[in-house]
Amino acid sequence: MKKITFVIPSRNNLEFLQLAYKSIRDLETKHEILVLNDASTDGTQEWIDSLGDKDLIVHHNPGPERIGIVGMFDKGIEMARTDIIMAFHADMIAAPKLDENILKHLKRGTVVSATRVEPPLHPPGPEKITMNFHIGAGCEADNFDHKSFIDWCNNVGLKETKTTEGIFAPWCMYKEDFLAIGGHDELFAPQSKEDSDLFNRFHLNGYKFIQPWDALVYHFTSRGSRFNKHAGGSAGQNSEEWIYTTTKNMRNFIRKWGSPVKHNALMKPIILPKYDIGIILKDASTETLRALEPWCSVIYADCDIMEYITLEQANTSMDLRDRVKPYDNEKNNQILVEINSMFNKQDFEYLSQLSNILKDSGAIGEFQLGNLKITIIALDTFEQKLVKNDD
Repeated sequence: MKKITFVIPSRNNLEFLQLAYKSIRDLETKHEILVLNDASTDGTQEWIDSLGDKDLIVHHNPGPERIGIVGMFDKGIEMARTDIIMAFHADMIAAPKLDENILKHLKRGTVVSATRVEPPLHPPGPEKITMNFHIGAGCEADNFDHKSFIDWCNNVGLKETKTTEGIFAPWCMYKEDFLAIGGHDELFAPQSKEDSDLFNRFHLNGYKFIQPWDALVYHFTSRGSRFNKHAGGSAGQNSEEWIYTTTKNMRNFIRKWGSPVKHNALMKPIILPKYDIGIILKDASTETLRALEPWCSVIYADCDIMEYITLEQANTSMDLRDRVKPYDNEKNNQILVEINSMFNKQDFEYLSQLSNILKDSGAIGEFQLGNLKITIIALDTFEQKLVKNDD
């Protein structure tokens, strides 16, 4: 069997990381494990040192600040010594034959995702299996019934033969294919929406997505930041850290792609056309500017734009001076949207759906949509230019 490098960033997830490590070592083939310890304070480094596993590849961030999974995954994949890598989360347990059932589908130009078995901390979905393998209350490492999970896998889960088309962690691919698109985008550091951005770019680059339902992992669910007890969260309870980063990075995702994250029921990305939109905002306020700025290439406003830039710049690596301009600046965008003080919630809904509207019925010229005056000069699309991360 070909060797896989399991790339595992971990920050203060020791009790889960220990289970992940053992489950990978329990596979029949001895694959490479690469752990990236991201400024953990829970004894992770001491545990790694105590293992005496000469085949374990380790990268330590001494901290005190975390790097996040954006930088850590890329560092780990760069360090990997095998042709094949798997992006594996510290709060996952590999089921028997995970490697075998992934590799039988893997070739260049494909990304193969394992099927997640999860406790009911998130709503069920058609792309995963919702089952609770915990004894008593809670969904923690110390009350996980590993034997029951393995028995279920052997008697039920591993007998499933279907495949579907979707992508999510853990995903496996050839290292060369990952590097071909330039890895993760640092715009989404330290984490949140970085995977959706990456999956969009895989899709646009023509990679095929395969999810075999006999390649299984148990996923404790969102223990990296969202439910991480060291970050202020708990099982089913969002941390303040995650609330901040997911809010910040959804705005960054809209800035980059022109829409929020979209996918079908089985998690295959849906990518809308990315147009060159300029918003012309009259009678503006900082509040309105904040609401509208992510939805365009450039916004021209007649308020104190430097106040907004000063407040918002810390939340994005994009230079907002290129995106926020005075009202009377020359306007060179292909599509211009004029907005005045009559702007309302319905107009915002039109604006947030503008890519779909233009894709379905756009034509050169002017038209009115609610209180929006829209001028279309050209309808070039630019989403294909987002595939390669050149940072």
